Amino acid sequence: MDTDADSLPIPPWRTPRKQVSRREPLSQDVIVDTGLRIVDAEGLDALSMRRVAQVLGTGPASLYAHVANKEELLALIYDRVLGEIELPERPDPERWVDQMRAIALASYEVFRAHKDVAKVGLAAVPTGPNALRIAEAQFSIMIAGGVPPRLAGWMMDRLGLYVAADAYEGTLYQGRHTGDTPQEAAENFRAYFQGIADYYRSLPRDRFPAIVDHVDDLISGDGEVRFRFGLDLLLAGLEAMVRR
Repeated sequence: MDTDADSLPIPPWRTPRKQVSRREPLSQDVIVDTGLRIVDAEGLDALSMRRVAQVLGTGPASLYAHVANKEELLALIYDRVLGEIELPERPDPERWVDQMRAIALASYEVFRAHKDVAKVGLAAVPTGPNALRIAEAQFSIMIAGGVPPRLAGWMMDRLGLYVAADAYEGTLYQGRHTGDTPQEAAENFRAYFQGIADYYRSLPRDRFPAIVDHVDDLISGDGEVRFRFGLDLLLAGLEAMVRR
């Protein structure tokens, strides 16, 4: 006779047994993965230890055995994102500017794929393993290219700030100009800048002749075009200093 109770239907007069979910064992990696999913979906403001615990189906206290606090969680999430940035295999002294440009562009694209996570890199010195991996690569590339170590260190600071700040500003624009669909969001974004252009054209030309005469130039180029311009400007400036 079959005695496997699990294979039989439950009589309607009995209370069904609760299904016990089999959760993945709690670990720092699981917490960081969950936190990053929250940030990717809703942004940094939605992240909290309590929210992560809710998603994982546990209490906030259980997280503190693996992550000290929200600040540490943010640092771990940020370093996890930095791990997605591809780096050159080795420094090439003849192509050091191109290699630095490639790292900056890769960083910019990675940040843009993760909501406003770039904000974590502002007013902080990242010291996680992936941050150190990137710093070592950039430092080695510039030194191999003939950049004095002090200038190379300053450039890492300025370049990191430029990339993170520009990527973060992009998320602020996206947050202000949303829509039900990506197409609507893009249209709202264009409408915003069209309004700026119309306002500039309405200014009294006797007081603002340069602005009124060159409105199209002032608002030309999307965010990526302008980012590349600023990046080239920084690298060209450093290259010129090295050649002095």
